[in-house]
Amino acid sequence: MNKRISDGLLDAADGEARNLEKMLEIADALMRQVEQSSGDRGAAFEQFRRAAILEERVRQRTRDLEATLKQLNDANSAAERARLDLSQAIEAIEEGFALFDQADVLVLCSSRFCRDLDDVRRRLTPGMTFVAYVEAVSRSSLLALPKGVAPDVWAAERMRLHGTPQVFNVELAGDHWLQVSEQRTADGGTVVLQTNITDIMRKERSERGKLLNDQARMIGATLEHINQGVGIFDANRRLAGWNSRFAHLLDIPPRLLRRGTPFGSLANRMARTTTMGKGIPLDVLTRWVDGTLPRGPLSFELEHSSGIILDVFAQEMPGRGFVMSFADVTRERHAIQAMTRANATLEARVASRTGDLAAALAEAERANSARVRFVAAASHDLLQPLSAAKLFVAAARDDADAMPMRGTLEKAHNALVSVEGILGALLDISRLEAGGAAVDIGPVPLSLLLRQLTDEFAPIAAGKGLRLDILPCKLTVSSDPTYLRRILQNLISNAIRYTSNGRVLVGPRRVKGQVRIEVHDTGPGIPLDQQESIFREFHRIEGSASASEGMGLGLAIVERACGLLRHRLALRSTPGRGTCFSVDLAVAVQHAKPTRRETTPTIAEEPGDNGDCIALLVENDADLRRAIAMLLERRGVSVLEATSGEEALSLLEEIGIVPDVYLVDQQLDGALTGIETVKALHAEYGERPTRILTANRTPKTRLDAEAAGIEIMYKPIAADALEAFVLHSS
Repeated sequence: MNKRISDGLLDAADGEARNLEKMLEIADALMRQVEQSSGDRGAAFEQFRRAAILEERVRQRTRDLEATLKQLNDANSAAERARLDLSQAIEAIEEGFALFDQADVLVLCSSRFCRDLDDVRRRLTPGMTFVAYVEAVSRSSLLALPKGVAPDVWAAERMRLHGTPQVFNVELAGDHWLQVSEQRTADGGTVVLQTNITDIMRKERSERGKLLNDQARMIGATLEHINQGVGIFDANRRLAGWNSRFAHLLDIPPRLLRRGTPFGSLANRMARTTTMGKGIPLDVLTRWVDGTLPRGPLSFELEHSSGIILDVFAQEMPGRGFVMSFADVTRERHAIQAMTRANATLEARVASRTGDLAAALAEAERANSARVRFVAAASHDLLQPLSAAKLFVAAARDDADAMPMRGTLEKAHNALVSVEGILGALLDISRLEAGGAAVDIGPVPLSLLLRQLTDEFAPIAAGKGLRLDILPCKLTVSSDPTYLRRILQNLISNAIRYTSNGRVLVGPRRVKGQVRIEVHDTGPGIPLDQQESIFREFHRIEGSASASEGMGLGLAIVERACGLLRHRLALRSTPGRGTCFSVDLAVAVQHAKPTRRETTPTIAEEPGDNGDCIALLVENDADLRRAIAMLLERRGVSVLEATSGEEALSLLEEIGIVPDVYLVDQQLDGALTGIETVKALHAEYGERPTRILTANRTPKTRLDAEAAGIEIMYKPIAADALEAFVLHSS
């Protein structure tokens, strides 16, 4: 029973002193009980022993409590020291500092916070809300509110910005300034810093004032050094600035040149000494200055009584002021007047001289016309006896038996042929200078013309060891047959004359609805700096003209004839590689190809009319090559022949023409196979419709062709299939 009582009485929460007191009371009670008890001594001793153990536990618990209390005291001391250090640190900074918690309640602030707002400072206590703080600041007598802003408006704007990081300046009474910085803490509180920036603001304002003064001095110096008079007026139309040139040009007395002089006073002075020149009337200027008219830029002239002419330019400035500049243009205006008088005199002289030139030109034209008629008549009259003389010499040459005499007559005959050619050229030149009266434009079949040219020049080219190829064409063009024949004769003759070895190729080609006849040669080429001069009369590249080699009139005739017939003449030449002349001819209307929607066939669609198609045939079998060429030529296709891939590539490089269709045998004489030749052609000149001709039906040949994207036409070749491929590919 005593144990239960003691266990119930001891409590660690009662503290060491109270538990000790309880233990003493228990021990005293136990001692009395032992002394009074007549019972078992063992039970009494047991109770005493328990009391001693309990006392030891109480002492241990007391020591633990004392240690805990010491730690708590140390922690409180550290917290107090930290708080003291924080307070000292806050007080040490120059800025005013205030901390509001998450509920916008003031926790602490430094003594510098609101130091410049003394009436607000006295009201700052921990527990003050942020709203109350802003309200107190807005109604402070030391706050300089912006003009027209009430305290409640200022406070509302301040609260609107609250909660977001910001830095702003606040003006105080007595030209003092605060910079306020508001930042959020990590736990949602607010830190407000106040920095006095009065010295900074005053220094900045002072520097700005100095800068403005410096700029004003620079502007003043600039105005004084320019040659124009400048007057600056404010929004009230009063004089705000000027330079000495302004007073000098307008002859304004010093009493009127002071700040604040109304523009009207200056205008009255100017009205007595100047008159409005060209530009605008006086009432428009007055309304512009008063602002009743839109203030666009103005430009006008003033004529001073002294004879000076002033060019005036007025323009509005920001703030409704305006500036006027006055430039002395007296010399320029007098110079213009002098030039006007000189122009009038010059025009009269030019008109007189023009009449004289017109008369001289008419006389020159009459003389030129007479010269042309004389050359034409003389050339025509000389050609007939010359032809007779040539025939007589040829007959005598054929009848001569002695070799020396025969050689002499041969040279005489050649000389007469040269003279005949020169006279023919002179006759052509005279006809062309006479104008287009003799031009007869009509349909010209190219097939007949090209065949005649082939018969004419083939022996000449063969005599020089040259290869001449004139590709056929069955199209009909619109031109003058005589002049067109002469154009092509001169171009082919020139190509043969200037080509020492190689070949000459004449090839018609369809280009953008027209036919382009190209004359290629493998001659020395024409340098770029001479490609214009070669069309002048009597000009030859290699030197002076001679009767035996021509007088250099052929290209002059070609150029004039093409200009007269409106045929486009073009020249491409590479020195060392050859030359190409081309003439563009319009296809005759009745022979033009129809569109796909037309159903009625025309002459151009009839079998055999494919003169605009060129096929390259590479075949080492001469008989087969000739048979294919004849088959295609019968249908109007021009065929370029070669026996090997190397020869085909060399041929195209030499003539400069890219065929429309490739027909290539697989087994060729050279190192290249047919497929390799086609790849080289496609790489060099672009892809064209192509067929490999072969009798080899092995899988390798078929796979190689498929890999190269080329179709095979197997031998023996069907004529219909070959014609269909070539004609539909053109």
